[in-house]
Amino acid sequence: MVQNTIEKIEEKIRSNNSLSNSNKTELLDLLAKLKPEITQLAEAQSEHAESIAGFVERSAHEATRKQKNPTLLKIAGDGLAESVKGFESSHPQLVEAVTDIVNALANFGL
Repeated sequence: MVQNTIEKIEEKIRSNNSLSNSNKTELLDLLAKLKPEITQLAEAQSEHAESIAGFVERSAHEATRKQKNPTLLKIAGDGLAESVKGFESSHPQLVEAVTDIVNALANFGL
C-alpha cells in the first residue's frame, strides 16, 4: 500500500506541468530518499507509514496544483510534519526525509 502511494506520487510529479524540471527532479530525489525509510516503518507500524504516505500525497497535490491555495498547502504540510512526530529517535532518517519534503513543497507552493 505505501509503495503504491509513493509510486502514484512519483507519477503525478513526472506528469505535472506546473513544476519546473529542476523542481521535479528535486521532489523525485526526495521521494527516493523517503521510500526505503517509509518501507522500513511499514514493516513494523503499517498504519503510521500509511498515514505519512497519505500526508505526502496530499502535500504534493497541494504544492503542484495549478491554482495553489496557500492555506491548504500549509495544512497539508503541517499534517505531514505532525505525522512523523515521535519518530525522531527511532527513525531519524525518516523524519529528515519528511522534513526535506515539507520544506521543498512549501518553497514550490510560493
